[in-house]
Amino acid sequence: MTRQSLLTLLLAGLGCLPLARPAVANEHPWAKLTPIQREALEPLSRQWDSLPKKYQQDMLSLTQRYPSLTPEQKERLRSRLKDWNRLSPSQREQAREKYTNFSKVPADKREEVRSIVRRQEAEKKSSSPPPQ
Repeated sequence: MTRQSLLTLLLAGLGCLPLARPAVANEHPWAKLTPIQREALEPLSRQWDSLPKKYQQDMLSLTQRYPSLTPEQKERLRSRLKDWNRLSPSQREQAREKYTNFSKVPADKREEVRSIVRRQEAEKKSSSPPPQ
């Protein structure tokens, strides 16, 4: 195969591939969310438009009951979103696994498990060195 025919074949092959990833239309851009949705999801505002569609839909479903929450519950939701947002992907996966395992615990034993976990967390905090 000559150099020219190899170059032609290569260029023809490249023509079949997109040079850049096409922009995906965002069904739920931040600017189009309702004021209540933006209030509830404010901790995610910076990266909202780049979040996967499925994740956006999951988060939007949370906002359906947001208006009926007490001010304390609303703050707790936003606080948890902030905390979740700070986790690395591996930490998120660990949290999902813990949630799945906890959901398998019989309802009558859940409070016992919660108290054990709280005790363990308190022990970790008391044994860790103070921040410098």
